[in-house]
Amino acid sequence: MRRSLVFLLLASALFGCGTVPPVSGAVPGMPLPWPSEGQAAVEVEGMGGLGVSGEPNPVPIASVTKVMTAYVILRRHPLRPGDDGPLIRVDRTAADESYVPQESTVPVREGRRIPLRRMLELMMVVSGNNVARLLARWDSGSQERFVERMNATAHRLGMSDTRYTGASGSEDSTVSTAADQLKLAREAMRDPVFREVVAQADTAVPGDARKLPNTNTLLNRHNVIGIKTGSGTAAGGNLMWASRVRGRLVLGVILGQAVGTNPVAAKAAALEAGGRMSAAVEQWLLKRAALVSEPGIDRRASHIQ
Repeated sequence: MRRSLVFLLLASALFGCGTVPPVSGAVPGMPLPWPSEGQAAVEVEGMGGLGVSGEPNPVPIASVTKVMTAYVILRRHPLRPGDDGPLIRVDRTAADESYVPQESTVPVREGRRIPLRRMLELMMVVSGNNVARLLARWDSGSQERFVERMNATAHRLGMSDTRYTGASGSEDSTVSTAADQLKLAREAMRDPVFREVVAQADTAVPGDARKLPNTNTLLNRHNVIGIKTGSGTAAGGNLMWASRVRGRLVLGVILGQAVGTNPVAAKAAALEAGGRMSAAVEQWLLKRAALVSEPGIDRRASHIQ
């Protein structure tokens, strides 16, 4: 009874009497501004899932695909924080793809050797498709062989509704669900180098002074510390995000925003939805912590089982 009262007070203080879209697995009394389209999933470390919205059908995920690419690369070529890792030679294919129209690419020159750590930044921070495919070839000899590793990893993680067909996400045939991508986010964020890379505000191509900004403009808002955006006409706007509030890691995935529009508008829609979600979870955790610490409040009453 007291647990229900605390949740109701908390919900009222944060969100008033607004209507919440139907959500499966949601925490009782904890409404969130779930997107009105597409699908989404959120969890908090030590508390579990806060709910999943939308139809759980596999959909294109665009450049969110690069999270799996980075995860596989770091598992096969582990780095320590501060390490640059092995040098990777830019091949002709990656150089030729630097200026492919309608793709997110990074200008790299054939023959230049770039450390693995910087390659990961150019893929995850700037979202270079050509760098993702280069890393796949470097690791496995071909992108096709690397994709086999991606799908094997997805199977190991229990991502049963996921199928990868490329390392960059440029193919609409790479599909997944918010729930599956949340499983990947949980595993990827265990790696300290991955966490460092996705939290960077910008990076640069070696030898070029220009700063290339992170596509995730939510960084450092509402305690957001990553992870990856993705957008396309068929995929719409997609976002995998992480924040840290009161020492707890919050993970969220939003897929299928503004499908059918242009990639720029779709990404903006995903970031807007992510901003609302991350802000709401931040407020809820801060309010929850304040209620738990108040004298006379039973700490057990606000503990989520």
